[in-house]
Amino acid sequence: MAKKIEGYIKLMVPAGAANPSPPLGPALGQRGVNIMEFAKAFNAKTEGMERNVPVPTVITVYQDKSFTFITKTPPASYYLKKMAGEKSGSNHPGREVGGTVTMAQCREIAELKMDDLSANDLDQGAKIIAGSARSMGYEVTG
Repeated sequence: MAKKIEGYIKLMVPAGAANPSPPLGPALGQRGVNIMEFAKAFNAKTEGMERNVPVPTVITVYQDKSFTFITKTPPASYYLKKMAGEKSGSNHPGREVGGTVTMAQCREIAELKMDDLSANDLDQGAKIIAGSARSMGYEVTG
């Protein structure tokens, strides 16, 4: 018989840097999950990634307080800021330009995120990333 699911917890956890401090500790503690067990498992799974990259994580908590988790690719905004060499997007998107990214860079990001995008092919994925760039106030060229 399958375990009964108590709930899901969605968090943005820094790669290789999970620890019991907030926001991770309180979120897992409320559900009775062993925080250190999760931190060790998460850090082991993300040890090949660049440290402190934000990783969207979905934790499935079962009634017996055990858990499983799925990690996804970092957000498009993280990759866009990295490609543009900026710390953040524009304060006034649509009115002022916060940086510039090329369509080739958007395509590169789409290749990295293809599993998490709702696109059928790479061209559609690049358009989704370009839309995210525009909403952050970046100019998309080429």
